[in-house]
Amino acid sequence: MHDKLLQYIRSVYDFSPKEIEMIKQYFEPVFFSKNTVIEESGKVPHYLYYIVSGYLRLFYVDQNGNEVTTHINCPPGFFTSYSHFINRTISDHNVECITACELLRITKEDLDHLVNESQAMKDFSISVFQDSIAYNENRSRELAALNAEERYLKLLKDYPEIIQHVPIQYIASFLGMKPESLSRIRRKIIN
Repeated sequence: MHDKLLQYIRSVYDFSPKEIEMIKQYFEPVFFSKNTVIEESGKVPHYLYYIVSGYLRLFYVDQNGNEVTTHINCPPGFFTSYSHFINRTISDHNVECITACELLRITKEDLDHLVNESQAMKDFSISVFQDSIAYNENRSRELAALNAEERYLKLLKDYPEIIQHVPIQYIASFLGMKPESLSRIRRKIIN
């Protein structure tokens, strides 16, 4: 499992053999079944996850008891409730495996140790968090500027495989609409 992470990070940065061994040492392989909540709201997130296979979602429960999906991710990529993980604060979000998942996880303490020991890992970590910020800014802009159908079409264009792996209610919530609205949009596109 480490090979996929190493391939991903080596595509951007060069790591020494010692740094590679440290990465293998600190990133723990874990497997979770479908619908498993791996980080709970009301707690400080324990881990940053690298997705080897599977789909994860970040969600919270609103004041009416509805689950609101704010993020969906698939490989390759890192995933957690980022600001709460970094700042060691209590998160109001849950991290759930939508499908069975193979993940590599690292604690904040071990990540800090890696970053302090490796300039390449420090640079890589900064780029991961910058990508996360850019993604969230683009997502906010899309939610404000695109209508429901445009958001759905963009999702299909950017992540065509998502429909086969993620339930429609999670996709609808992620796109800021009700499942019935997404069903109407899908029927319209098919016809």
